[in-house]
Amino acid sequence: MASAAEQLAANLNFGVLGKATELKKRIWFTLGALIVYRIGSYVPVPGVDAAVMGELLNQMGGGILGMFDMFTGGALGRMTVFALNIMPYISASIIVQLMTAAIPSWETLKKEGETGRKKLNQYTRYLTVLIAVFQAYGIAVGLESLRGSFGPAVHDPGLFFRISTVITLVGGTMFLMWLGEQITARGVGNGISLIIFAGIVANLPSALASTLELGRTGALSTFFIIFFLLAALAIIAAVVFIERAQRRIPVQYPKRQVGNRMFGGENTHLPLKLNTAGVMPPIFASSLLLLPATFAAFQTDRSEPSILTDIANLLGHGQPLYMLLYLAGIVFFAFFYTAVVFNPQETADNLRKYGGFVPGIRPGQQTADYFDRVLTRLTAVGAVYLAIICLVPEVLIANYGVPFYFGGTSLLIIVSVTMDTVAQVQSHLFAHQYEGLIKKARLGGRGTQPGARGR
Repeated sequence: MASAAEQLAANLNFGVLGKATELKKRIWFTLGALIVYRIGSYVPVPGVDAAVMGELLNQMGGGILGMFDMFTGGALGRMTVFALNIMPYISASIIVQLMTAAIPSWETLKKEGETGRKKLNQYTRYLTVLIAVFQAYGIAVGLESLRGSFGPAVHDPGLFFRISTVITLVGGTMFLMWLGEQITARGVGNGISLIIFAGIVANLPSALASTLELGRTGALSTFFIIFFLLAALAIIAAVVFIERAQRRIPVQYPKRQVGNRMFGGENTHLPLKLNTAGVMPPIFASSLLLLPATFAAFQTDRSEPSILTDIANLLGHGQPLYMLLYLAGIVFFAFFYTAVVFNPQETADNLRKYGGFVPGIRPGQQTADYFDRVLTRLTAVGAVYLAIICLVPEVLIANYGVPFYFGGTSLLIIVSVTMDTVAQVQSHLFAHQYEGLIKKARLGGRGTQPGARGR
């Protein structure tokens, strides 16, 4: 990551970015879209008392709601139009990808290329609306039963409030889904990841201030705060190291003669990342855990024991059931998302199609099996890495009350999204440099033509 940042800084110093008009437009579009997202996270839902919501979230924020509020950038605590954030879309994406692997017709759509991908994206949007409606209605019903020291959270409950809340929250989620797609198409980086990234980063200063305040009041020792900050830096370094680690499988292409010219005979490699799934497994696992826990935390009357009370307690941070489900979700989605991203059989077929082969491995099925074995071992190591990065800080958060923003999941998202965005900026800069060289070569060739004719 350091070398990438140094290279980017060097490009900026030499004014490359100033000449890359297309890249500047993309960066400004991305920044503008994220600013719109942050402004929307302060637009309140009509009929909800923000003071009561803030008080209740402080009381219940040590559990799953605090984590959900972290992903929404504080929009849940303020009960704004973006309170659901992009989580329904992520849940819909998980379901569609699972159904793609289970339903043959959907798997055929996936193999059809751009046309099939558009249909699957449309299914994902429809499912996002259904999930958002379900979640929004549950939140609306839950809000009507909440009371704080300032009074009820909703002063005028009823059918009109529920309908208006559902329309507001679903509209906010659909707008964020559209905004994320626009950032991906017209900006820099993955739009959905950047929206989650912006929500986490926006509250990092306040999280750091609250941590230092805990040290000032004596709730946390100075030694522990220093240790925790150093541990956060160590996690960042480990994430950078692992995310850049890869297994390079050697690939050779035989020589072939076309006319009087010889082609091929190249030695290259196929890079397989140690963590092919990236940041998606913890995000997917968190979003699934948030689905039942959100309703449990909102609808539970804590004065009386009930099933929802037990669910809310069992899914609290640091609880054995939560840790077990979170671990299982991370491991499952690490293997599942890797299988979605990289198909060993398809890669082996493409390699044989163009005459390439792995030394010592027969082309075809044996090459596919070899890729599958290597990828399985890499994914197992990557899943262990993700589990350690995400679960160890959860224990510290649960036992010492450190803000969620210093947890492994949030740091993993911040570092991974930053690396991916910097890599995309670099690719745009390099593409601009190549275009400039091609234009200069063309102009130089035109300039020599008159002289050549004169001679």
